[in-house]
Amino acid sequence: MFKWEVVDPAPGQPVGAMQRLRWGKTVGLGVQHVVAMFGATFVFPVVMGLDPNLAILFSGLCTILFLVVCKNRVPSYLGTSAAFVGGVAAIRALGGDSADVTGAIMVSGLVLLAVGVFVHVAGPRMVHRVLPPAVTGAVVMLIGFNLAPVVASVYWPVDQWTALLTATFLVLAAILFPGFWGRIAVFLALVFGFVLSYLLDVLTGPITSCGGDGCTPEPHNRVAFDGLGDAAWFGLPSGTLDDGVAAVHGPSVQLVFVLLVLPGVIALIAENLGHVKAVAEMTGDDLDPYMGRALGADGAATALASLFGGSPTTTYAENIGVMSATRVYSTAAYYIAAAVAILLGLCPKFGVLVASIPGGVLGGITLVLYGMISLVGAKIWVENGVDFAEPRNLVGLAAGMVAGIGGVTLDFGNGFEIGGIALGTILVIVYFHVVALRDRRTGPGVPAAGTPVVGTTGSSEKPASPDDGEATQSP
Repeated sequence: MFKWEVVDPAPGQPVGAMQRLRWGKTVGLGVQHVVAMFGATFVFPVVMGLDPNLAILFSGLCTILFLVVCKNRVPSYLGTSAAFVGGVAAIRALGGDSADVTGAIMVSGLVLLAVGVFVHVAGPRMVHRVLPPAVTGAVVMLIGFNLAPVVASVYWPVDQWTALLTATFLVLAAILFPGFWGRIAVFLALVFGFVLSYLLDVLTGPITSCGGDGCTPEPHNRVAFDGLGDAAWFGLPSGTLDDGVAAVHGPSVQLVFVLLVLPGVIALIAENLGHVKAVAEMTGDDLDPYMGRALGADGAATALASLFGGSPTTTYAENIGVMSATRVYSTAAYYIAAAVAILLGLCPKFGVLVASIPGGVLGGITLVLYGMISLVGAKIWVENGVDFAEPRNLVGLAAGMVAGIGGVTLDFGNGFEIGGIALGTILVIVYFHVVALRDRRTGPGVPAAGTPVVGTTGSSEKPASPDDGEATQSP
């Protein structure tokens, strides 16, 4: 399993998963993978109010866990997942702290682990029946759009002009910068916004603002390096988070909070299955036998990280981009990347630097990233040919989408309620399959007696069955 064939391919020739270049070149490729995953992996913990150092550390540890479980046949890096950001925002809005957040995410990781075991035994087709592209696209979309108020009320008001310039830079960098530089546009936008904020502090002085409802605007510097000089170069992550919980902490499990983040599991299933299919297409290897292993490994990694207060994980499309550009699929390079990430996670000074990222910069980045999460749902629909002339796709998804995006709640009394993403996901899955069951009885595309026809009345394309198509990878 750890014996890679050393190769020296001609330019343009691929390097397989169980092959490697000389160690010098392999180290260089590993560092490149770290740069590719770096921006999103530490931005999302900051957005969720968790410790970025711990997230980087566990991204390395969890990547090693993933590679071992998948027998080094699925090249992948596990970075911080964005799928739970909406659920985390909902937990904090209800008064939950970081321990509640990591407790809910830990349970979700265990659920994903169970799904992985099931898929390994039964095969991936059963998952596609329960979560067809129409459903996964809707859930991913409502997760992203549910985050819009977070940008508007928490980050954007801190420094609106810096946020706007950072967002503009991110958009331009993503579409204008060539190759690899375009793929790390998030990281470059972060650096741009950081430097811009520092220059504005020097040239114009402190800004008077605040982020969040009910706060009092106060003068403050955009960039604050408090504690940077005192932080050690090497040590375990420590200190406290903004809500007073220790950076390294044990999880607290409460059902009401667990239900808020469980929909993120659906996004992780889509990401992992899509990742395995994308890698298989690039390498030409048959990776279907490893789909269950990939899901289970990601679930175990998410649960492990959350057990110590870390962030949830997922396979990263950014690193697929690096493999696509280099045609080097060697899992040896991912072990190098994991080792570099672990070293960064063990540098407290690096953690203080990350914690000093200005709110306005996060406002610009999240403005784009949250929108991208939303539109990945539409991408899943388009790539899988989801036909909205079919009632199961139009009527079946409509109520859940509005409930999830609009924050509709269902109160069961005694302080227990389901709302937002959780309620929206439940309605999307249940209503879709209710209408799909009707379709199987009456024939696809043929309205049952008394069923109103909404929108177009027909399509020349083949109707998509509930289990047609595969979930696709999100960025």
